[in-house]
Amino acid sequence: MTKPLVVVLGASGLLGTAVTRELAARPVRVRAVARRPATVPPDAVAEIEVRTADLTAPGELARAVAGADAVVHLVAYITGARTWRSADDGDAAERVNTGLVRDLVDVFRRQRPARPPVVVFAGSTSQVGTGGSGLLDGTERDAPQTAYDRHKLAAELALEAATAAGVVRATTLRLPTLVSRGTDDPSLDRGVAAAMLRRALAGEPLTLWFGGTARRDLVCVDDAARAFVAALEHADRLAGRHWLLGSGTGTSIAELFGLIAGVAAEHTGKPPVEIASVGTPGGAVPTDAVDFVGDPAPFHDVTGWFPRVPLRAVLTDLAAALTREPATPPA
Repeated sequence: MTKPLVVVLGASGLLGTAVTRELAARPVRVRAVARRPATVPPDAVAEIEVRTADLTAPGELARAVAGADAVVHLVAYITGARTWRSADDGDAAERVNTGLVRDLVDVFRRQRPARPPVVVFAGSTSQVGTGGSGLLDGTERDAPQTAYDRHKLAAELALEAATAAGVVRATTLRLPTLVSRGTDDPSLDRGVAAAMLRRALAGEPLTLWFGGTARRDLVCVDDAARAFVAALEHADRLAGRHWLLGSGTGTSIAELFGLIAGVAAEHTGKPPVEIASVGTPGGAVPTDAVDFVGDPAPFHDVTGWFPRVPLRAVLTDLAAALTREPATPPA
C-alpha cells in the first residue's frame, strides 16, 4: 500500500522545519519544498524528499504538489534576517501570501485528483484586527488592520470557497505568537522574544511600546507543529473553516520582557537588563496595542491538541541556543 504524500510548502522556515521534523516520525512520504534546502532529521521514519523551488515561477507549484494527498502551506513573505514582522505591502507580498493559495486551488482544479486533497494553511490570530476582545474563539468578525492580515484572510476565504466547491478539503490554523526553543540555524530564530533575548544576553536594555500592556498568547513552535499534524489527522472534521491555536493564557509584553531579562541574567550571571517604556515608533501598527489570546478549546475538542511546553522552558532553551551561536566574523 502506497504511503500518503504530504507536501510541506515553506519547509525551510522555523515552523516548516518543525512541521517537517514532526512528520518525519510518521510512516508517510514527505516532500519538503522551499527556496532553500529544508533540514531532514537524521532518524526519520518517513520517506523524505527535499526540493528547492521558487513557487512563484511558472509551473513550479504544480510540480511541487503533484500527487499530493495533503499540503501544509506555510509560505509567507518576510524580509529581514531576524525581523519579527512580515512584509506588509507591495505586489510581491500579495503574490506570495495570497496569490500562491489561489494558484494552489487552480492547480488542484486542473489536476482533478480522485479525492480532494487536504490543505492546512497557516493563518494568523491577528486577522481578527482590533475587533476582538477577551478570549478569542474564532467566531469574531474579522477586521484586519494590516496588509499582511488582509492577504492571509483573502487566502483563507479562497480555500473555504474551494472546499465548498469540492476542489480541496482545507482548513486554516490561525497562529498565535510563536516562540522558538532554538535551532541549528540562528537565522530561523525570529520573533520578538528571540530579538529581545539577544539584546538582553548582550546587556542591552529592552524597550516597551504602549507601556507593554498588550497581551499575547505565546506558544512554542514545536507545539504549533504538532497542531498541524493533528489537523492532517482530523482533516474532514476541520475542513471548511478556520481554527485558533493558543494556550488560552495571555502574557503582557511587559511580563514577557521581565521573563526574558530574568532568563538572560541566569545565563550571563549579571543583573537583569533595564526595561524601559519608549514613545510609539514610526513602524507601529494598530494591532501592536491589541490583545490576541486564543481559546484552544474548539480545536482541542476535535483533535485533542493542547500546548505542552511552558513559556519559561522555551525561553531557557532559546537562551542556551543563542549563547552557542558562533561569533560574527569581523567585516
